[in-house]
Amino acid sequence: MTLAIFDLDNTLIGGDSDHLWGQFVDENNLAPTANYAEQADAFYHDYAQGNLDIIAYLRFALSPLKGQPKAVVDGWHEAFMREKIAPIMLPRARQLLDEHRGKGHTLLIITATNRFITAPIAQALGVEHLIACEGEVIEGVYTGEPLGVPSFQAGKVVRLQHWLQGRQEQLEGAFFYSDSHNDLPLLEQVDHPVAVDPDDRLRAHAVAAGWEILSLRD
Repeated sequence: MTLAIFDLDNTLIGGDSDHLWGQFVDENNLAPTANYAEQADAFYHDYAQGNLDIIAYLRFALSPLKGQPKAVVDGWHEAFMREKIAPIMLPRARQLLDEHRGKGHTLLIITATNRFITAPIAQALGVEHLIACEGEVIEGVYTGEPLGVPSFQAGKVVRLQHWLQGRQEQLEGAFFYSDSHNDLPLLEQVDHPVAVDPDDRLRAHAVAAGWEILSLRD
């Protein structure tokens, strides 16, 4: 079956859910440190520049969850979805998903943002399959530690290869939609790479390579 793979942040939604989560944490006094918002901004700058230390960032992003029961943080996320995510849902992204769904393609979101943040967003978009960075949960409580290979940069390729094992889908004929130059390792692996509202570095690469460029925000 043909795979239609999608990045999430600034691709299927009109913003960065990870960065918005940092704002939500700060605004609701859930942060474990006083300068949480400043740290979030610094990590976001590193991501945009392609210099992000993903393990350090995941520990930072997961730190508000440390020691919290899953039921408590799930309640936080309901408010986060209403306040931060609902306003940046993109009608054209839903149309694109529906086009692939109508062709019988398998829809998959692959994101460097952690599963706690992204699983409810994928569900809201009607996408069953999700590869995301994982946070450790022991006996229903978040430890604040990342788990496994982060789905970031080349890690997206590794995680996708693991996901494909034993499945009917394969990379041959696959689509991948992304806004970020950080996703070039996976974009270069698929037959149909698509740059969606791309950053400057990805746009330049897409133009040089003759890739499709589209906007879901028009």
